[in-house]
Amino acid sequence: MPRVAKQFALLLVLLGLSVPAAAQLPLEGTVTRIVDGDTIHVDVGGRIEKVRYIGVNTPEVHHPRKGEEPGGRAAADVNRQLVSGCRVRLELDAQARDHYGRLLAYVWVADTMVNAELVRRGFAQVMTIPPNVRHQALLLKLQREAREANRGLWAEPAPTAR
Repeated sequence: MPRVAKQFALLLVLLGLSVPAAAQLPLEGTVTRIVDGDTIHVDVGGRIEKVRYIGVNTPEVHHPRKGEEPGGRAAADVNRQLVSGCRVRLELDAQARDHYGRLLAYVWVADTMVNAELVRRGFAQVMTIPPNVRHQALLLKLQREAREANRGLWAEPAPTAR
């Protein structure tokens, strides 16, 4: 994709506007903070973006009403091991932002999709919200395998980071 087209697509994403499918590109940045198991902060071109992983949900660590849920700290620890300080690619789907203004993405470190790896290890459950369903089949397959193998959240007793 030509440089001008990439810059235009990045501008649309940063403004929170829809990105036409042809203009969608993986954004790149460096992880600056781990919020919990499914949310991180990424420096994208000098702007800090709060990024929510698409297609997964992890137990809460800092929820204002629920407090810390069982497995929440373990999920955050695994997420930290996978992405802390790393250069990441952010693959967008049909909807770029949620109603909280967070960037929605499949997060990649090299050839590993972090969303899928959290599910594979059993530290995230599949939670797809249309229209962002590109990798739903893969995530459901990995969740089934994690449950059958009693990994992570599916293990007894309470999970610890591995």
